[in-house]
Amino acid sequence: MTGSEASPTFRLAYVPGATPAKWVRIWNERLPDVPLALVQVPAADAPEVLRGGAADAGIVRLPVDRTFFSAIPLYTETTVVVVPKDHLVTAADEVSVEDLAGEVVFHPLDDVLGWEQPPGEPAFERPATTEDAVELVAAGVGLLVVPQSLARLYHRRDLTYRPVVDAPQSGIALAWPEEATTDLVDDFIGIVRGRTVNSTRGRSRAQTPDRTEGASTGRKPAAGRTTARDTKATSTGGGSGGSRGAKGSKSSQGSHGAKGSRTAKGAKAGKRGRPRRP
Repeated sequence: MTGSEASPTFRLAYVPGATPAKWVRIWNERLPDVPLALVQVPAADAPEVLRGGAADAGIVRLPVDRTFFSAIPLYTETTVVVVPKDHLVTAADEVSVEDLAGEVVFHPLDDVLGWEQPPGEPAFERPATTEDAVELVAAGVGLLVVPQSLARLYHRRDLTYRPVVDAPQSGIALAWPEEATTDLVDDFIGIVRGRTVNSTRGRSRAQTPDRTEGASTGRKPAAGRTTARDTKATSTGGGSGGSRGAKGSKSSQGSHGAKGSRTAKGAKAGKRGRPRRP
């Protein structure tokens, strides 16, 4: 069963801060007949969403369980501290964890940085979400250290941020269940990796709806490119070895044919040279 039969709509999960818009646009251009549905999920819930089949693939935060998921790291985010615009931290272009030692720093329950020891002084209680922590920063109660994308997502006009040079960082990856690598997943992998429409794996379903289309249309792969069909033909003895045999047979036949023609020609010429009996 192909990916298009199993899932006529490609479902892409993504966590807060991830921005799949560029890849969605390319998908819509290349596969206009296959809708892409975005499913926003909390970072902590993304693995279970993929395990349960509620999405075909996801743009998630690392780490993931590599015994179950395949993953392609995409980028690593800068970590920043979110502060009020009039805070002393704003006097510097960047800060260190040590610079935050005397500050109250919130550690929300949905934190994605995986601190061994959060910086600064702990707050009276942990905010439930990063968004809640941002509201507390705006109230002047403390500071918050998060990936830059979350600082932008929950941006407020009265807040700003500065990079924290020695803080843990959060990586973003494309992940999917390894045993559920469908054609649609493969298409999205090609888009994320920047493959062109005409590349072997980065195909456009509008142009090549079936993987075996080349066999029916008689198209040949581009020079220097090996297709899955070539590999199969070689392993079954029907590939390049068969071609060499055909060539050799043709050459042998051509050689004997030419020789036979010359013999027949000579015999004919000799017959014409005999004198007629009186």
